[in-house]
Amino acid sequence: MIVGVLQEARAGETRVAATPTTVAALQKLGYEVVIQSGAGEPAGFTDDAYAGSGAELGDALAADIVIGVNAPTLAQRDRLKPGATLIAMLNPRLDAEIVADLSQRPITALSMDAVPRISRAQSMDVLSSMANVAGYRAVVEAAHEFGRMFTGQVTAAGKIPPARVFVVGAGVAGLAAIGAASAMGAIVRAFDVRPEVAEQVASMGAEFVKVDFDAEVSSDGYAKEMTSEQEVATAALYDAEARAADIVITTALIPGRPAPKLITEETIAAMSNGSVIVDMAAANGGNAALTRTGERVVTDNGVRILGYTDLAGRLAAQASQLYGTNIVNLLKLLTPDRNGELVLDFEDVVQRGITVVRDGESTWPPPPVQVSAVPQASAATTGPAAEPKAPMSPGKRLGVVSAAAAVLFLLVGLAPGQLQLNLTVFALAIVIGYYVIGHVHHALHTPLMSVTNAISGIIVVGALLQIGSGGTVVTIISFVAVLLASINIFGGFAVTRRMLAMFTRS
Repeated sequence: MIVGVLQEARAGETRVAATPTTVAALQKLGYEVVIQSGAGEPAGFTDDAYAGSGAELGDALAADIVIGVNAPTLAQRDRLKPGATLIAMLNPRLDAEIVADLSQRPITALSMDAVPRISRAQSMDVLSSMANVAGYRAVVEAAHEFGRMFTGQVTAAGKIPPARVFVVGAGVAGLAAIGAASAMGAIVRAFDVRPEVAEQVASMGAEFVKVDFDAEVSSDGYAKEMTSEQEVATAALYDAEARAADIVITTALIPGRPAPKLITEETIAAMSNGSVIVDMAAANGGNAALTRTGERVVTDNGVRILGYTDLAGRLAAQASQLYGTNIVNLLKLLTPDRNGELVLDFEDVVQRGITVVRDGESTWPPPPVQVSAVPQASAATTGPAAEPKAPMSPGKRLGVVSAAAAVLFLLVGLAPGQLQLNLTVFALAIVIGYYVIGHVHHALHTPLMSVTNAISGIIVVGALLQIGSGGTVVTIISFVAVLLASINIFGGFAVTRRMLAMFTRS
């Protein structure tokens, strides 16, 4: 099958759906690639670069699979051939017209911005990819407007205070903005209605601002819309933090709904002259009261509000590479045999979730995908007659443990001498392995690695005590056990060290 790469028709769009690097990856999946002449020029990719990667220049709309960044225009959609598959960010949650139009055509349409927020779909999640780039660019734009240094300095000519940055929302975009602002030396404070992201905020060098309420996360992985009580609790926080900040970056979005208004006109009027607000929710109406979509606004008191919607496109080459890689990862999923033939499997929640139209029939919206980490209760415990089980009392628990210990000691006492020795070695291995590995600080290895390392530690201690104490077979088995368990332990710490190095400032 042929993959066609569209030239974006939206005004000001600089991204392209494939780069020379991703073209080569598509060909490894068995596809031929056709790209419209000049499609990559705004992102810095020439036609010669595409040709060097094996792509042909031609009419992308005549291809079997048409990929783009944004939804094609009506004129472009009219040129799609019957049976074609369109892959782009179609925004079906908010754009009912595009869904209705595509449903009238004998094509299949997949929306990249509808990828479910589940672990195995992260490599295809364009919203996260673009938000990461946009969050970084938001800080760059804020620094340009701010016109002063972010980092504080003490010089012979006087002291320069650091800039104060307040970030609303600690999703992908918010964390990217926090990381960029912290790296530039600013004092960064951040807030999110999900208190569980506090550790992520702290790991990026910012201070998490707390409000006393419990927020829920919806089944799609996003924070739920706040209740009226929660809105009242956070309104004062937003006002106080924004007034004290030099730069405010807002990222709060609720999928399928207009962006919530968080920064009021009164708050903006009280901000200092020269302060900057970068409203990353501007495409959905904005989080600030005076935001204008796609525009730069300067208030009467000198506050500059940036409502740019093309932040990711302002780093076009990198954004295109990330988007193109998301496309490649999706096509890997859709091409199980690597033979250049696209296969759409509706039993797969990822493929079902992104399908807007299938063979001319609307399939939107898809069924909800449960992504909560809390397991669903079984039918046996959710019926009207189900009652919670009372927890075991401390006295009863002590009795059970004592009885189990008594049985164990009885078995050891009645066991042959060799078995007694083996059981003693096993018990010592458990105790020593637990204390050797379990007392390592949790920051040095992940919980999964700590468990596997503890098990490996037991194996190492036990094998060391057995090596040389028996025949040749026992010695060989003990040596192999020590070798493999040691590799697992050292490998686990090596991987953890590399993970920690990713968060270390150079």
